[in-house]
Amino acid sequence: MYNTIQDLLNAFHATPDTLTGLLKNISQEQASTARGGDENWSVVEVLCHLRDAEERNLERIQQMITQDMPLIPAYDQEAWAKERNYAAAKLDKTLAAFLKFRAASIAELSKLTPDQWERAGQHSEIGKITITNYTIHLVSHDAIHLAQIARQLYS
Repeated sequence: MYNTIQDLLNAFHATPDTLTGLLKNISQEQASTARGGDENWSVVEVLCHLRDAEERNLERIQQMITQDMPLIPAYDQEAWAKERNYAAAKLDKTLAAFLKFRAASIAELSKLTPDQWERAGQHSEIGKITITNYTIHLVSHDAIHLAQIARQLYS
């Protein structure tokens, strides 16, 4: 039998190592000029998106843990990219921030009981989400952007 919770935690643990490996020996210039994906973001902009998504994910998970059916508002990723000036971000600082937020997310998720993984919130666009199915979404989100970064740097 699969252990979904452990599989999700393993996938969450894998992303920082994969991301660090992809970005090893990549210069700021390379990360700022390699573009792709639907948004035509540079690698550093994709990394900023991952960092900000992880910060938001941590907030959402904490809300679902501590509140009964909290409202989980959507956010405009394009607006954040402009407001937070993703294009000017420093690769090393952005990676460090992502790693910090991911470590905090892993710590939060690792403490949950199986029942807590089923705690839910009401996403403003999607409807009811549980911590389990939200984390499945996050793992998929990681995979999509890791593949994007790999294509942009190594294709």
